[in-house]
Amino acid sequence: MISDATKSRFAKEVAKFPLEQAQSAVLACLAIVQQEQGCVTDESEHEVAAYLGMAPIAVHEVTTFYNMYNQQPVGRYKVNVCTNLPCQLRDGQKALDHLCHRLGVDEGGTSADGLFTVQKSECLGACADAPVLLVNDRQMCSYMTDDRLDALVDTLKAHTG
Repeated sequence: MISDATKSRFAKEVAKFPLEQAQSAVLACLAIVQQEQGCVTDESEHEVAAYLGMAPIAVHEVTTFYNMYNQQPVGRYKVNVCTNLPCQLRDGQKALDHLCHRLGVDEGGTSADGLFTVQKSECLGACADAPVLLVNDRQMCSYMTDDRLDALVDTLKAHTG
């Protein structure tokens, strides 16, 4: 399942650590798998574990601890909305509910057009800017009122061409 090209990318990550600490590259290897395959499956976890000399359960624990790893296919735009207490107090749940309603999905679901997956998120570290969300694990969006959420959805849809 994991190609020689992927293993070559793994090797570059492992080389950044002392030989006896190859397992330290697990985050990077999982990110490579996700980048190439769209998500991290049980099978790919086992292959990463074998490559790094780890127990498969140890890799699974990493995959399930961080919400940046998709354990199933997601839409083109994965939108993680913070719903921890500081964001809750400043309409984080309301923002999540608005997005779900606008896109016609339940929390954790993917829109019928396959463009958007909307998920709850743990703290994104921008409590003062609440409500906040993260698009595709890279783009932070702050002060997300209903109007700003609608504008974000419209902008992302316009960029799907």
